[in-house]
Amino acid sequence: MTMVGYARVSSAGQSLEVQQEQLANTGCEKLFAEKQSGTSASDRMALQDALEWLRDGDTLVVTRLDRLARSGKDLHDIIDQLSAKKVGFQCLQQGAVDTTTSMGKLVLGILGAVAEFETDIRKERQREGIEKAKKRGVYKGRPASIDASKIRELKAAGMGGAAIAKEMGIGRASVYRLLSGLT
Repeated sequence: MTMVGYARVSSAGQSLEVQQEQLANTGCEKLFAEKQSGTSASDRMALQDALEWLRDGDTLVVTRLDRLARSGKDLHDIIDQLSAKKVGFQCLQQGAVDTTTSMGKLVLGILGAVAEFETDIRKERQREGIEKAKKRGVYKGRPASIDASKIRELKAAGMGGAAIAKEMGIGRASVYRLLSGLT
């Protein structure tokens, strides 16, 4: 029986040290860590490596539930994988989460739903903020990455859409989309 730790932060500028220290102090003999968004479990290679490495009787340990999954679906999929391998799961900061007990399984389900709810609320607030900024004229979206005036200039010089695309190093569809909007 091995305690295996998994640590994750969302961006390269964040530090894994605190999580790794907590996991080591808990008795984790093996640690998997990565700097990767938690949006999707399938994009996290260290998590996939940890799930493959775990064996019957081992326990996967994380510091906080949101380090493992951001959606209820991902959380349940991961827990199902662990259960199929007869691997336990513990979350240090949500101490009642221990899938080796019935109460831990219940708490895990509730916390997973809360984590997904928080993610949905955050996205909603972000959308609302963008809409308010658009109304005030502050948010105008991503700046144009293609010079429309250059496309007009090349078209006026007699170049076709495919030639313009090749000249500018962009896709033909982008040229045709911009040309149709320019006329």
